[in-house]
Amino acid sequence: MSSLIELISQVLWEYILIYLLIGAGIYFTIRSRLVQFRYFFHAWKIMFTRRAKDDNSISSFQALCTSLAAHVGTGNLAGVAIAIYIGGPGAIFWMWIVAVLGMSSSFIENTLAQIYKTNNKDGSFRGGPAYYIEKALGFRWLGLIFSSLLLIAFGFAFNSVHANSVAASLSGGSLQLTQQELGFILAAITSLIVFRGIHTITRFAEKVVPIMALAYLGIALVVVSARIEELPAVFSLIFSHAFGFEQAVGGGLGYTVAQAMIQGIKRGLFSNEAGMGSGPNAAATATPWPPHPAAQGIVSMISVFIDTIVICTATAAIILLSGQLESGSDLNGIQLTQAALTSVAGVWGEWFIMIAVFFFGLTSIVANYYYGESNLLFIKESRFLLLCYRCVVVTVVYLGATSSMESVWLIADLAMGAMALINLVVIVLLSGPVFKVLKDYDQQLSKGLIPTFCRSDFPFLNKTMDADVWVQTSRPDDKSNDDDNRSPIQDLPELEQS
Repeated sequence: MSSLIELISQVLWEYILIYLLIGAGIYFTIRSRLVQFRYFFHAWKIMFTRRAKDDNSISSFQALCTSLAAHVGTGNLAGVAIAIYIGGPGAIFWMWIVAVLGMSSSFIENTLAQIYKTNNKDGSFRGGPAYYIEKALGFRWLGLIFSSLLLIAFGFAFNSVHANSVAASLSGGSLQLTQQELGFILAAITSLIVFRGIHTITRFAEKVVPIMALAYLGIALVVVSARIEELPAVFSLIFSHAFGFEQAVGGGLGYTVAQAMIQGIKRGLFSNEAGMGSGPNAAATATPWPPHPAAQGIVSMISVFIDTIVICTATAAIILLSGQLESGSDLNGIQLTQAALTSVAGVWGEWFIMIAVFFFGLTSIVANYYYGESNLLFIKESRFLLLCYRCVVVTVVYLGATSSMESVWLIADLAMGAMALINLVVIVLLSGPVFKVLKDYDQQLSKGLIPTFCRSDFPFLNKTMDADVWVQTSRPDDKSNDDDNRSPIQDLPELEQS
Protein backbone atom coordinates (compact mmCIF):
# COMPACT_ATOMS: atom_id res chain seq x y z
CA MET A 1 0.00 0.00 0.00
CA SER A 2 2.78 2.42 0.90
CA SER A 3 4.47 1.79 -2.47
CA LEU A 4 1.25 2.66 -4.29
CA ILE A 5 0.84 5.87 -2.29
CA GLU A 6 4.45 6.75 -3.01
CA LEU A 7 3.95 6.13 -6.76
CA ILE A 8 0.82 8.29 -6.94
CA SER A 9 2.52 11.04 -4.95
CA GLN A 10 5.57 10.90 -7.21
CA VAL A 11 3.49 11.21 -10.39
CA LEU A 12 1.44 14.03 -8.88
CA TRP A 13 4.45 16.06 -7.80
CA GLU A 14 7.01 15.34 -10.52
CA TYR A 15 4.73 15.44 -13.58
CA ILE A 16 1.81 17.70 -12.66
CA LEU A 17 2.15 20.00 -9.67
CA ILE A 18 5.72 21.11 -10.27
CA TYR A 19 4.57 22.74 -13.51
CA LEU A 20 1.15 23.85 -12.31
CA LEU A 21 2.52 25.61 -9.23
CA ILE A 22 5.15 27.54 -11.12
CA GLY A 23 2.90 28.20 -14.12
CA ALA A 24 0.01 29.49 -12.00
CA GLY A 25 2.39 31.64 -9.94
CA ILE A 26 3.86 33.22 -13.08
CA TYR A 27 0.39 33.80 -14.55
CA PHE A 28 -0.94 35.43 -11.38
CA THR A 29 2.18 37.56 -11.02
CA ILE A 30 1.90 38.91 -14.55
CA ARG A 31 -1.90 39.43 -14.56
CA SER A 32 -1.82 41.16 -11.16
CA ARG A 33 0.98 43.43 -12.36
CA LEU A 34 3.44 42.12 -9.74
CA VAL A 35 1.04 42.51 -6.83
CA GLN A 36 3.51 40.91 -4.40
CA PHE A 37 6.05 43.64 -5.16
CA ARG A 38 3.70 46.61 -5.65
CA TYR A 39 1.91 46.12 -2.35
CA PHE A 40 4.67 44.60 -0.23
CA PHE A 41 5.11 47.61 2.07
CA HIS A 42 1.43 48.54 1.88
CA ALA A 43 0.60 45.07 3.25
CA TRP A 44 2.66 45.71 6.39
CA LYS A 45 0.93 49.05 6.89
CA ILE A 46 -2.65 47.80 6.75
CA MET A 47 -1.86 44.60 8.64
CA PHE A 48 -1.56 46.48 11.93
CA THR A 49 -4.60 48.74 11.54
CA ARG A 50 -8.29 48.20 12.18
CA ARG A 51 -11.38 50.16 13.04
CA ALA A 52 -11.57 51.29 16.65
CA LYS A 53 -14.54 49.20 17.68
CA ASP A 54 -15.23 46.54 20.26
CA ASP A 55 -17.07 43.61 18.75
CA ASN A 56 -16.66 39.92 18.06
CA SER A 57 -14.86 40.37 14.75
CA ILE A 58 -11.41 38.98 13.98
CA SER A 59 -8.79 41.44 12.73
CA SER A 60 -6.52 40.97 9.72
CA PHE A 61 -3.57 40.59 12.08
CA GLN A 62 -5.29 37.84 14.08
CA ALA A 63 -6.23 36.00 10.89
CA LEU A 64 -2.65 36.33 9.63
CA CYS A 65 -1.29 34.94 12.91
CA THR A 66 -3.68 32.00 12.67
CA SER A 67 -2.44 31.34 9.14
CA LEU A 68 1.16 31.69 10.28
CA ALA A 69 0.44 29.35 13.17
CA ALA A 70 -0.26 26.63 10.61
CA HIS A 71 2.57 27.63 8.27
CA VAL A 72 5.34 28.44 10.73
CA GLY A 73 5.86 25.07 12.29
CA THR A 74 7.82 21.90 11.93
CA GLY A 75 7.85 22.41 8.16
CA ASN A 76 10.27 25.28 8.77
CA LEU A 77 12.47 23.16 11.00
CA ALA A 78 12.07 19.55 9.86
CA GLY A 79 10.89 20.19 6.29
CA VAL A 80 13.83 22.41 5.37
CA ALA A 81 16.25 19.82 6.77
CA ILE A 82 14.59 17.07 4.73
CA ALA A 83 14.71 19.20 1.57
CA ILE A 84 18.44 19.83 2.03
CA TYR A 85 19.17 16.22 2.99
CA ILE A 86 17.45 14.77 -0.10
CA GLY A 87 17.65 17.57 -2.65
CA GLY A 88 20.89 19.23 -1.54
CA PRO A 89 21.47 22.91 -0.74
CA GLY A 90 19.99 23.88 -4.12
CA ALA A 91 16.53 22.97 -2.83
CA ILE A 92 16.56 26.22 -0.82
CA PHE A 93 16.74 28.29 -4.02
CA TRP A 94 13.63 26.59 -5.36
CA MET A 95 11.87 27.17 -2.05
CA TRP A 96 12.55 30.89 -2.57
CA ILE A 97 11.14 30.76 -6.11
CA VAL A 98 8.01 28.98 -4.90
CA ALA A 99 7.59 31.62 -2.18
CA VAL A 100 7.94 34.64 -4.48
CA LEU A 101 5.52 33.22 -7.04
CA GLY A 102 3.35 31.79 -4.28
CA MET A 103 2.73 35.25 -2.84
CA SER A 104 0.62 36.06 -5.92
CA SER A 105 -1.21 32.71 -5.65
CA SER A 106 -1.84 33.48 -1.99
CA PHE A 107 -3.35 36.84 -2.94
CA ILE A 108 -5.79 35.21 -5.36
CA GLU A 109 -7.02 32.42 -3.07
CA ASN A 110 -7.29 34.59 0.05
CA THR A 111 -9.17 37.33 -1.78
CA LEU A 112 -11.59 34.69 -3.05
CA ALA A 113 -12.02 33.44 0.51
CA GLN A 114 -12.99 36.95 1.64
CA ILE A 115 -15.44 37.43 -1.24
CA TYR A 116 -17.21 34.13 -0.65
CA LYS A 117 -17.04 33.89 3.14
CA THR A 118 -20.03 32.82 5.23
CA ASN A 119 -21.45 34.91 8.08
CA ASN A 120 -21.53 33.05 11.42
CA LYS A 121 -24.12 35.56 12.75
CA ASP A 122 -21.93 36.34 15.78
CA GLY A 123 -19.63 38.95 14.24
CA SER A 124 -17.26 36.33 12.82
CA PHE A 125 -16.99 34.56 9.46
CA ARG A 126 -15.73 31.31 7.98
CA GLY A 127 -14.82 30.24 4.47
CA GLY A 128 -12.17 28.74 2.21
CA PRO A 129 -11.85 26.88 -1.09
CA ALA A 130 -14.81 24.57 -0.48
CA TYR A 131 -17.01 27.63 -0.03
CA TYR A 132 -15.88 29.47 -3.18
CA ILE A 133 -15.97 26.24 -5.19
CA GLU A 134 -19.65 25.79 -4.32
CA LYS A 135 -20.75 29.42 -4.56
CA ALA A 136 -18.78 30.60 -7.58
CA LEU A 137 -18.69 27.40 -9.64
CA GLY A 138 -21.81 25.70 -8.32
CA PHE A 139 -19.90 22.44 -7.77
CA ARG A 140 -20.83 21.38 -4.25
CA TRP A 141 -19.60 17.84 -4.99
CA LEU A 142 -16.11 19.20 -5.69
CA GLY A 143 -16.28 21.31 -2.55
CA LEU A 144 -17.13 18.17 -0.59
CA ILE A 145 -14.13 16.36 -2.07
CA PHE A 146 -11.85 19.26 -1.18
CA SER A 147 -13.25 19.48 2.33
CA SER A 148 -12.73 15.76 2.84
CA LEU A 149 -9.15 15.99 1.62
CA LEU A 150 -8.48 18.94 3.91
CA LEU A 151 -9.91 17.07 6.89
CA ILE A 152 -7.60 14.15 6.14
CA ALA A 153 -4.61 16.37 5.38
CA PHE A 154 -4.82 18.97 8.14
CA GLY A 155 -7.00 17.42 10.79
CA PHE A 156 -5.14 14.13 10.68
CA ALA A 157 -2.01 13.79 8.46
CA PHE A 158 -0.39 17.18 9.07
CA ASN A 159 -1.22 17.11 12.76
CA SER A 160 0.48 13.72 12.89
CA VAL A 161 3.52 15.24 11.17
CA HIS A 162 3.75 18.09 13.68
CA ALA A 163 3.16 15.83 16.68
CA ASN A 164 5.76 13.41 15.33
CA SER A 165 8.38 16.14 14.88
CA VAL A 166 7.76 17.49 18.38
CA ALA A 167 8.02 14.06 19.96
CA ALA A 168 11.11 13.10 17.93
CA SER A 169 12.88 16.30 18.93
CA LEU A 170 12.07 16.33 22.62
CA SER A 171 12.32 12.61 23.31
CA GLY A 172 15.82 12.46 21.85
CA GLY A 173 17.16 15.38 23.90
CA SER A 174 17.89 16.24 27.49
CA LEU A 175 14.25 16.37 28.52
CA GLN A 176 14.17 12.59 29.02
CA LEU A 177 10.51 12.14 28.16
CA THR A 178 9.19 9.26 26.08
CA GLN A 179 7.27 9.85 22.88
CA GLN A 180 4.16 8.46 24.56
CA GLU A 181 4.46 10.97 27.39
CA LEU A 182 5.00 13.83 24.96
CA GLY A 183 2.06 12.68 22.89
CA PHE A 184 -0.16 12.77 25.96
CA ILE A 185 1.05 16.30 26.88
CA LEU A 186 0.43 17.59 23.34
CA ALA A 187 -3.00 15.98 23.18
CA ALA A 188 -3.99 17.45 26.55
CA ILE A 189 -2.96 21.02 25.66
CA THR A 190 -4.59 20.74 22.23
CA SER A 191 -7.90 19.70 23.80
CA LEU A 192 -7.84 22.68 26.18
CA ILE A 193 -7.61 25.07 23.22
CA VAL A 194 -9.68 23.53 20.42
CA PHE A 195 -12.73 22.83 22.53
CA ARG A 196 -13.06 26.57 23.19
CA GLY A 197 -13.51 27.70 19.56
CA ILE A 198 -12.04 30.04 16.94
CA HIS A 199 -11.68 33.13 19.13
CA THR A 200 -9.50 31.23 21.61
CA ILE A 201 -7.45 29.91 18.68
CA THR A 202 -6.88 33.36 17.16
CA ARG A 203 -5.97 34.92 20.52
CA PHE A 204 -3.56 32.05 21.21
CA ALA A 205 -1.94 32.43 17.77
CA GLU A 206 -1.77 36.23 18.06
CA LYS A 207 0.28 35.97 21.26
CA VAL A 208 2.50 32.93 20.66
CA VAL A 209 3.41 33.06 16.96
CA PRO A 210 5.10 36.51 16.84
CA ILE A 211 7.13 35.79 20.01
CA MET A 212 8.39 32.42 18.79
CA ALA A 213 9.11 33.64 15.25
CA LEU A 214 11.14 36.62 16.52
CA ALA A 215 12.99 34.47 19.05
CA TYR A 216 13.91 31.93 16.36
CA LEU A 217 15.11 34.65 14.01
CA GLY A 218 17.18 36.12 16.84
CA ILE A 219 18.92 32.78 17.38
CA ALA A 220 19.54 32.45 13.64
CA LEU A 221 21.15 35.90 13.59
CA VAL A 222 23.43 34.85 16.46
CA VAL A 223 24.52 31.77 14.49
CA VAL A 224 25.08 33.75 11.30
CA SER A 225 27.03 36.43 13.18
CA ALA A 226 29.28 33.78 14.73
CA ARG A 227 30.22 32.46 11.28
CA ILE A 228 29.58 35.50 9.12
CA GLU A 229 32.73 34.90 7.08
CA GLU A 230 31.26 31.61 5.79
CA LEU A 231 27.95 33.14 4.65
CA PRO A 232 29.06 33.99 1.07
CA ALA A 233 30.17 30.38 0.62
CA VAL A 234 26.74 29.19 1.80
CA PHE A 235 24.88 31.29 -0.77
CA SER A 236 27.34 30.16 -3.44
CA LEU A 237 26.62 26.55 -2.45
CA ILE A 238 22.86 27.10 -2.73
CA PHE A 239 23.05 28.66 -6.22
CA SER A 240 25.62 26.20 -7.58
CA HIS A 241 23.55 23.20 -6.48
CA ALA A 242 20.28 24.77 -7.67
CA PHE A 243 21.54 24.85 -11.26
CA GLY A 244 23.94 21.91 -11.01
CA PHE A 245 27.13 23.81 -11.82
CA GLU A 246 29.28 21.45 -9.76
CA GLN A 247 27.41 18.34 -10.88
CA ALA A 248 27.78 19.34 -14.53
CA VAL A 249 31.49 18.67 -14.20
CA GLY A 250 31.09 15.29 -12.57
CA GLY A 251 27.95 14.11 -14.39
CA GLY A 252 24.43 13.52 -13.10
CA LEU A 253 23.35 17.11 -13.74
CA GLY A 254 19.74 16.39 -14.69
CA TYR A 255 18.96 14.17 -11.73
CA THR A 256 20.59 16.49 -9.22
CA VAL A 257 18.77 19.60 -10.43
CA ALA A 258 15.49 17.69 -10.62
CA GLN A 259 15.83 16.51 -7.03
CA ALA A 260 16.65 20.03 -5.87
CA MET A 261 13.59 21.42 -7.68
CA ILE A 262 11.20 18.71 -6.51
CA GLN A 263 12.28 18.82 -2.88
CA GLY A 264 12.39 22.62 -2.84
CA ILE A 265 8.90 22.94 -4.31
CA LYS A 266 7.39 20.18 -2.14
CA ARG A 267 8.87 21.45 1.12
CA GLY A 268 8.30 25.07 0.14
CA LEU A 269 4.63 24.39 -0.43
CA PHE A 270 4.38 22.30 2.74
CA SER A 271 5.90 25.22 4.62
CA ASN A 272 4.01 28.24 3.21
CA GLU A 273 1.03 26.37 1.68
CA ALA A 274 0.57 29.03 -1.01
CA GLY A 275 -1.96 27.84 -3.57
CA MET A 276 -2.82 24.72 -1.60
CA GLY A 277 -6.06 26.14 -0.23
CA SER A 278 -5.31 26.04 3.49
CA GLY A 279 -4.58 29.72 4.19
CA PRO A 280 -7.97 30.90 2.85
CA ASN A 281 -9.66 29.12 5.75
CA ALA A 282 -7.95 31.57 8.12
CA ALA A 283 -8.22 34.59 5.80
CA ALA A 284 -11.99 34.18 5.53
CA THR A 285 -12.40 34.73 9.29
CA ALA A 286 -11.10 38.32 9.15
CA THR A 287 -12.99 41.59 9.00
CA PRO A 288 -10.28 43.48 7.09
CA TRP A 289 -9.46 47.16 7.04
CA PRO A 290 -9.65 48.80 4.55
CA PRO A 291 -13.09 47.19 4.09
CA HIS A 292 -12.24 45.46 0.83
CA PRO A 293 -11.63 41.76 0.02
CA ALA A 294 -8.35 42.61 -1.71
CA ALA A 295 -7.02 44.05 1.56
CA GLN A 296 -6.95 40.64 3.23
CA GLY A 297 -5.48 39.09 0.11
CA ILE A 298 -2.67 41.64 0.23
CA VAL A 299 -2.05 41.07 3.96
CA SER A 300 -2.02 37.30 3.45
CA MET A 301 0.99 37.55 1.12
CA ILE A 302 3.09 38.52 4.15
CA SER A 303 2.49 35.06 5.60
CA VAL A 304 4.29 33.43 2.67
CA PHE A 305 7.16 35.89 2.88
CA ILE A 306 7.70 35.45 6.62
CA ASP A 307 7.37 31.70 6.45
CA THR A 308 9.69 30.83 3.58
CA ILE A 309 11.88 33.79 2.69
CA VAL A 310 12.62 34.64 6.34
CA ILE A 311 12.22 31.63 8.63
CA CYS A 312 13.07 28.79 6.21
CA THR A 313 16.15 30.71 5.10
CA ALA A 314 17.14 31.07 8.77
CA THR A 315 16.89 27.30 9.23
CA ALA A 316 18.89 26.66 6.05
CA ALA A 317 21.61 29.04 7.24
CA ILE A 318 21.83 27.25 10.60
CA ILE A 319 22.17 23.83 8.92
CA LEU A 320 24.62 24.84 6.19
CA LEU A 321 26.83 26.92 8.50
CA SER A 322 27.01 24.15 11.10
CA GLY A 323 28.81 21.64 8.87
CA GLN A 324 26.50 18.84 10.04
CA LEU A 325 25.34 18.12 6.50
CA GLU A 326 28.89 17.46 5.32
CA SER A 327 29.79 15.27 8.26
CA GLY A 328 28.35 12.13 6.69
CA SER A 329 25.79 11.78 9.47
CA ASP A 330 22.50 10.02 8.87
CA LEU A 331 20.65 12.74 10.77
CA ASN A 332 17.53 13.90 8.96
CA GLY A 333 14.47 16.02 9.68
CA ILE A 334 14.22 17.79 12.99
CA GLN A 335 17.23 15.90 14.40
CA LEU A 336 19.44 17.47 11.73
CA THR A 337 18.24 20.99 12.59
CA GLN A 338 18.68 20.31 16.29
CA ALA A 339 22.19 18.91 15.86
CA ALA A 340 23.14 21.84 13.62
CA LEU A 341 22.15 24.47 16.17
CA THR A 342 23.71 22.52 19.05
CA SER A 343 27.04 22.27 17.21
CA VAL A 344 27.16 26.06 16.82
CA ALA A 345 25.46 27.32 19.97
CA GLY A 346 26.16 24.53 22.45
CA VAL A 347 23.74 22.78 24.80
CA TRP A 348 21.43 25.80 25.11
CA GLY A 349 20.88 25.57 21.35
CA GLU A 350 19.46 22.09 21.83
CA TRP A 351 17.07 23.35 24.50
CA PHE A 352 15.98 26.30 22.36
CA ILE A 353 15.16 24.05 19.41
CA MET A 354 13.15 21.80 21.71
CA ILE A 355 11.14 24.78 22.98
CA ALA A 356 10.72 26.19 19.45
CA VAL A 357 9.62 22.85 18.05
CA PHE A 358 7.12 22.40 20.86
CA PHE A 359 5.44 25.77 20.41
CA PHE A 360 5.68 25.81 16.60
CA GLY A 361 4.22 22.30 16.52
CA LEU A 362 1.47 23.17 18.99
CA THR A 363 0.38 26.33 17.16
CA SER A 364 0.35 24.41 13.87
CA ILE A 365 -1.80 21.66 15.36
CA VAL A 366 -4.29 24.18 16.74
CA ALA A 367 -4.53 26.13 13.47
CA ASN A 368 -4.78 22.92 11.42
CA TYR A 369 -7.62 21.82 13.67
CA TYR A 370 -9.54 25.00 12.83
CA TYR A 371 -9.02 24.49 9.10
CA GLY A 372 -10.62 21.09 9.49
CA GLU A 373 -13.47 22.49 11.61
CA SER A 374 -14.35 25.08 8.97
CA ASN A 375 -14.53 22.37 6.31
CA LEU A 376 -16.47 19.98 8.52
CA LEU A 377 -19.10 22.71 8.94
CA PHE A 378 -19.18 23.02 5.14
CA ILE A 379 -19.95 19.32 4.84
CA LYS A 380 -22.59 19.34 7.58
CA GLU A 381 -23.34 21.72 10.43
CA SER A 382 -23.68 19.34 13.36
CA ARG A 383 -22.60 19.88 16.96
CA PHE A 384 -22.29 16.11 17.42
CA LEU A 385 -19.99 15.72 14.39
CA LEU A 386 -17.94 18.69 15.60
CA LEU A 387 -17.52 17.07 19.01
CA CYS A 388 -16.49 13.79 17.36
CA TYR A 389 -13.99 15.63 15.15
CA ARG A 390 -12.41 17.35 18.14
CA CYS A 391 -12.03 14.03 19.93
CA VAL A 392 -10.50 12.36 16.86
CA VAL A 393 -8.01 15.21 16.36
CA VAL A 394 -6.84 14.96 19.96
CA THR A 395 -6.44 11.18 19.52
CA VAL A 396 -4.54 11.60 16.24
CA VAL A 397 -2.14 14.04 17.90
CA TYR A 398 -1.27 11.38 20.47
CA LEU A 399 -0.94 8.61 17.87
CA GLY A 400 1.11 10.82 15.54
CA ALA A 401 3.69 11.38 18.25
CA THR A 402 4.45 7.64 18.26
CA SER A 403 4.33 6.95 14.48
CA SER A 404 7.25 6.54 12.10
CA MET A 405 8.23 9.77 10.34
CA GLU A 406 8.47 8.18 6.89
CA SER A 407 4.86 6.92 6.80
CA VAL A 408 3.47 10.18 8.19
CA TRP A 409 5.30 12.37 5.65
CA LEU A 410 4.22 10.05 2.81
CA ILE A 411 0.52 10.50 3.61
CA ALA A 412 0.99 14.24 4.13
CA ASP A 413 2.69 14.62 0.72
CA LEU A 414 -0.14 12.85 -1.11
CA ALA A 415 -2.94 14.70 0.69
CA MET A 416 -1.22 18.04 0.16
CA GLY A 417 -0.70 17.32 -3.53
CA ALA A 418 -4.35 16.39 -4.12
CA MET A 419 -5.54 19.54 -2.36
CA ALA A 420 -3.14 21.74 -4.28
CA LEU A 421 -4.22 20.22 -7.60
CA ILE A 422 -7.91 21.00 -7.01
CA ASN A 423 -7.37 24.46 -5.55
CA LEU A 424 -4.88 25.64 -8.19
CA VAL A 425 -7.20 24.69 -11.05
CA VAL A 426 -10.12 26.42 -9.30
CA ILE A 427 -8.31 29.68 -8.52
CA VAL A 428 -7.05 29.88 -12.10
CA LEU A 429 -10.66 29.57 -13.29
CA LEU A 430 -11.87 32.19 -10.79
CA SER A 431 -8.95 34.59 -11.09
CA GLY A 432 -10.73 36.88 -13.59
CA PRO A 433 -13.11 38.44 -11.04
CA VAL A 434 -10.25 38.74 -8.54
CA PHE A 435 -8.21 40.82 -10.98
CA LYS A 436 -11.23 43.14 -11.37
CA VAL A 437 -11.49 43.42 -7.58
CA LEU A 438 -7.76 44.24 -7.42
CA LYS A 439 -8.19 46.90 -10.13
CA ASP A 440 -11.00 48.44 -8.07
CA TYR A 441 -8.68 48.54 -5.05
CA ASP A 442 -5.90 50.11 -7.15
CA GLN A 443 -8.17 52.82 -8.51
CA GLN A 444 -9.60 53.85 -5.15
CA LEU A 445 -6.18 53.88 -3.51
CA SER A 446 -4.75 56.01 -6.33
CA LYS A 447 -7.50 58.60 -5.64
CA GLY A 448 -6.41 58.85 -2.02
CA LEU A 449 -9.51 57.03 -0.75
CA ILE A 450 -9.79 54.17 1.70
CA PRO A 451 -10.69 51.30 -0.67
CA THR A 452 -14.25 50.17 0.05
CA PHE A 453 -15.84 47.20 -1.69
CA CYS A 454 -19.21 47.78 -3.31
CA ARG A 455 -20.71 44.47 -4.41
CA SER A 456 -23.17 46.05 -6.84
CA ASP A 457 -20.22 47.08 -9.04
CA PHE A 458 -19.51 43.40 -9.71
CA PRO A 459 -22.65 41.70 -11.11
CA PHE A 460 -21.19 38.18 -11.16
CA LEU A 461 -19.93 38.42 -7.59
CA ASN A 462 -23.11 40.12 -6.41
CA LYS A 463 -25.11 37.19 -7.74
CA THR A 464 -22.91 34.43 -6.31
CA MET A 465 -21.91 35.91 -2.91
CA ASP A 466 -23.94 35.46 0.27
CA ALA A 467 -26.42 38.31 0.79
CA ASP A 468 -25.24 39.05 4.35
CA VAL A 469 -21.54 39.63 3.61
CA TRP A 470 -20.00 42.72 2.02
CA VAL A 471 -23.28 44.61 2.20
CA GLN A 472 -21.80 48.00 1.17
CA THR A 473 -24.16 49.49 -1.42
CA SER A 474 -22.39 52.71 -2.44
CA ARG A 475 -18.92 53.65 -3.60
CA PRO A 476 -16.64 55.79 -1.42
CA ASP A 477 -16.15 58.30 -4.24
CA ASP A 478 -19.89 58.70 -4.78
CA LYS A 479 -20.85 62.32 -3.91
CA SER A 480 -24.07 61.09 -2.33
CA ASN A 481 -22.19 59.01 0.22
CA ASP A 482 -21.89 59.99 3.85
CA ASP A 483 -18.69 61.33 5.31
CA ASP A 484 -17.52 57.97 6.59
CA ASN A 485 -17.72 56.34 3.17
CA ARG A 486 -15.77 59.21 1.65
CA SER A 487 -12.96 59.02 4.23
CA PRO A 488 -9.61 59.70 2.63
CA ILE A 489 -6.72 57.28 2.98
CA GLN A 490 -4.96 59.86 5.18
CA ASP A 491 -7.38 58.91 7.97
CA LEU A 492 -5.56 55.58 8.39
CA PRO A 493 -3.24 56.82 11.17
CA GLU A 494 -6.32 57.53 13.31
CA LEU A 495 -7.22 53.84 13.35
CA GLU A 496 -6.64 51.82 16.46
CA GLN A 497 -3.46 49.73 16.46
CA SER A 498 -4.22 46.03 16.77
